[in-house]
Amino acid sequence: MGLKEGMLFGIFLSVLVVTMVTRDTSVKFKLQPNDKIVAFGDSITFGYGVSASHSYPSILTSLCGHQIDNEGVSGETSAEGVKRLAGVLKKSDAKLMILCLGGNDIIQGKSKKALKENLLTMIRMAKEKGLHVLLLGVPDITLVGLSTPSLYKEAAKEEKILLNDWVLEEVLSDPSLKNDHIHPNEAGYRMIADELCQMLRDRHIID
Repeated sequence: MGLKEGMLFGIFLSVLVVTMVTRDTSVKFKLQPNDKIVAFGDSITFGYGVSASHSYPSILTSLCGHQIDNEGVSGETSAEGVKRLAGVLKKSDAKLMILCLGGNDIIQGKSKKALKENLLTMIRMAKEKGLHVLLLGVPDITLVGLSTPSLYKEAAKEEKILLNDWVLEEVLSDPSLKNDHIHPNEAGYRMIADELCQMLRDRHIID
């Protein structure tokens, strides 16, 4: 293989790898116009530090055209989320759950293994009720900055659900998008909503 052919082959492999990484076609479903979404999580879902209208679920409602019920509780751990979720699912008629928990587990130094098991439990609870799930990865502080633990990717892969493990990492790594060291400001919550809306549209889940 000549130099030119080798370069072209390298470019082809790079494009192939990028396509495989960025375009997840394993999860396919379509929300109907009147289908609801429930956002379940802790203070980031609740919208700590801003008015209710500036929480990411509220902004996402206006962006995507689907009603999104905000079921965020500040300070909640994943174990507490497991206990609360059954009641939320019982009263909800949503078709998609956006799950964002783990930040308080990480801050409190709780077991990462237990966090993954709790996430899997909640994902399975939602699926048993007929909901699709979009999991948001929550970053941890490492020696090189914020990085989302691999347990989120592992959980999403095991349960074959949608995963966004980059938007919170991006928002919480940018001081201009935060109210404090762990919560977004209005611009940060908007970025989360924008990113999720685009993700759902790119995968043809919403129009």
